[in-house]
Amino acid sequence: MAFNNKPKKPHLISFHSNVFTTLLFILAFTVPLLFLILHTSTSYLCKPPFASNKVKSWSGDLRNTLFAWNRLPFPHIQSPPVTLKIAVFSRKWPIGTTPGGMERHAYTLHTALARRGHRVHVFTSPIVNNNGHHPDVLTTSNDSPRIHCHEGEAGKWQYNKAWELFNDENQRQPFDVIHSESVALPHSLARNLKNLAVSWHGIALESLESSIFQDLTRKPNEPMSPAFNASLYGVVPKVLNEIRFFHNYAHHVAISDSCGEMLRDVYQIPRKRVHVILNGVDENGFGNDLSLGLDFRSKIGVPKNASLVLGVAGRLVKDKGHPLLYEAFSRLITKHPDVYLLVAGSGPWEQRYKDLGARVQVLGSMSPSQLKAFYNAIDIFVNPTLRPQGLDLTLMEAMMSGKAVIASRFPSIKGSIVVNDELGFMFSPNVDSLVEALEEVVKEGPKRVAHRGKASREYAASMFTASKMALAYERLFLCIKNNTFCVYP
Repeated sequence: MAFNNKPKKPHLISFHSNVFTTLLFILAFTVPLLFLILHTSTSYLCKPPFASNKVKSWSGDLRNTLFAWNRLPFPHIQSPPVTLKIAVFSRKWPIGTTPGGMERHAYTLHTALARRGHRVHVFTSPIVNNNGHHPDVLTTSNDSPRIHCHEGEAGKWQYNKAWELFNDENQRQPFDVIHSESVALPHSLARNLKNLAVSWHGIALESLESSIFQDLTRKPNEPMSPAFNASLYGVVPKVLNEIRFFHNYAHHVAISDSCGEMLRDVYQIPRKRVHVILNGVDENGFGNDLSLGLDFRSKIGVPKNASLVLGVAGRLVKDKGHPLLYEAFSRLITKHPDVYLLVAGSGPWEQRYKDLGARVQVLGSMSPSQLKAFYNAIDIFVNPTLRPQGLDLTLMEAMMSGKAVIASRFPSIKGSIVVNDELGFMFSPNVDSLVEALEEVVKEGPKRVAHRGKASREYAASMFTASKMALAYERLFLCIKNNTFCVYP
């Protein structure tokens, strides 16, 4: 991998104000109507379009598909039919830091494409290595992406400076395709790029729904969060603004089936410009290893007579659903004292979990190798997220490790992850529903749950691997370059 660094050259409105009252009145009517339109016009959000994970004998123009490209088999030939020069705009590149889901997606995807021989150039913010320095040039191998860091503060994205670096490289030899991770490349620059594809890791309409679910976790006499209060003023205009400017992007990649439906039906993007490609995780980094899991349990002190071990991973923040899991598990252990919870991650809810006592093991942030052991140590994975947008990679990692899951019943998850009951359990995003799901798992016991885990592993291995994701994106990028590659098979 090579790095190039260019030389350095409200005030909140009162809750009782008339404006706020009027806005709440508008929201009370417009938001439910918007969701009603969304859910009635997209009939399969609560029912996947295909009962199985494979599409049998499908052929035609890939741009007409309404399902995830992951469902199609793409031959893994040694070399691609055409070597592409690919430009990637990513706000951050995960070197020496704990990456978020979008950065991990960018890294996994474009590292895989570079290994297949494509010339990948990543335009990103300055990176600080483990020694605390900005690397001027760092080379690892010829089959890695070439990283172009714009000048400035580490981790602070300045798209105009990245655009300058892109133009310099594009003038040397034009790029075949340009890929933006969400709005890393703003629409004002994207509108003139016919060979651009943007992957959406969350859109404003999903964010609005997320804010509502988070506020519903409040206690009856708990005041509304000032941040949520303030966000209401901008969220609906943001949705409308997105609907208007999204048309400036030539091609859209939705990372869930439900997001694809929203882009087509609500954001009104022509179907030939919306492509659903689910995220993938490194198939070599996650797998079923019973002995590794048992060793990990012993190391962290989980007793051998534990009746069931639950696991949760990720940032320990409110929007990831930790208020729900904290309360639900507190209730569960009063009836089932031999059930344990392993918590991988750090954040504001870390201490609260520790306060629950010996039945909860808070492990802090973990490396990928540690996470592999963590997933193998649990019986079932819990994802209580309150964020309908995107697709949490931890669900895919757990399933790749042979674990069934318990997940929030959101269209994105039900339509793309837990596509049938054998893969796990789903619950409405509230404490009572989560407690019901946990009680079902306890009743089934680890043996039946392990059988579900095998089905999860089979489904994940066919849909969520880095290889499958990279081959699908490769075919899309080839299609953008030359229409003949749009015809499948």
